[in-house]
Amino acid sequence: MNILISGGSGFIGSHLCKKFLAQGHRVICVDNFITGRKENVEDLITNDNFKLYEHDISEPFFIESDIDWVLHFASIASPKDYIAYPIKTLKSGLLGTHNCLGIAKAKKAKFFLASTSEIYGDPDIHPQPEEYWGRVNSIGIRSCYDESKRAAEALTYAYYRQHGLDVRVIRIFNTYGPNMQADDGRVVSNFIVQALRSQPITVYGQGDQTRSFCYIDDLIAGILKVMGAYYYLPINLGNPAEFTVLELAQLTLKLVGANSGIEYFPLPEDDPKQRKPDITKAKEILNWQPQVSLEQGLKNTIAYFKSKI
Repeated sequence: MNILISGGSGFIGSHLCKKFLAQGHRVICVDNFITGRKENVEDLITNDNFKLYEHDISEPFFIESDIDWVLHFASIASPKDYIAYPIKTLKSGLLGTHNCLGIAKAKKAKFFLASTSEIYGDPDIHPQPEEYWGRVNSIGIRSCYDESKRAAEALTYAYYRQHGLDVRVIRIFNTYGPNMQADDGRVVSNFIVQALRSQPITVYGQGDQTRSFCYIDDLIAGILKVMGAYYYLPINLGNPAEFTVLELAQLTLKLVGANSGIEYFPLPEDDPKQRKPDITKAKEILNWQPQVSLEQGLKNTIAYFKSKI
């Protein structure tokens, strides 16, 4: 197949590029490198089935070759980055989604949207099923990301209803693993890098807010399952094992073997108190559930960061 991936040099996108190439597909990677890194796909440049275009997908993108799938993964996804680039975040979610949908429609391709658990906001239902409409502050500092993804889903289903476009939508819960950026501000990379540098672990609030952490290999397996099944409604992909942020900090210090301690800071605005996916649909429809434990996934990720910093 010919597969176009926007955000293909990013954390998740780069893993998808490698997976598809290993399966014998042809991959077109589109990225402007605002948060993605060229080094994530440098080893693919010499592969005849791989083409890399440096381009901002929020601007129109034209390509002559046939396309079977358009996967829209271009997004500024970490709080540190989307708070710094709120307009670019909105444009990738709004204009980028519109452009990718237009490519899929023109090429008669299938469209795949990487949405997020952040569309649920600070939830008052726990765990979060796909039917939950969310509790989002539409003008808060996180709204540029949350609302851009909610609008991206709305656009996707407008194309599904009006043009009959074949669509897939996943809502990704906290995912971690190799190819993350060391300075992306996400909790797993933050904790690992701080521990490796013998710096204090920075925990916001009392660390009693909960998250679920899905290892990248499990997420990629879930994405492939979604592509292979005809199910057009949104589906949660994440690990339902729930941990407090403080538990993550303590486990990271233990696995790194660091004694750098923990520092506490005020909780950021609109930071969700709980985050856990209901993956009933993924189990029933896809026969998918995560296989990698948090401890094993952290060991793999720590080894990656040790080689990078």
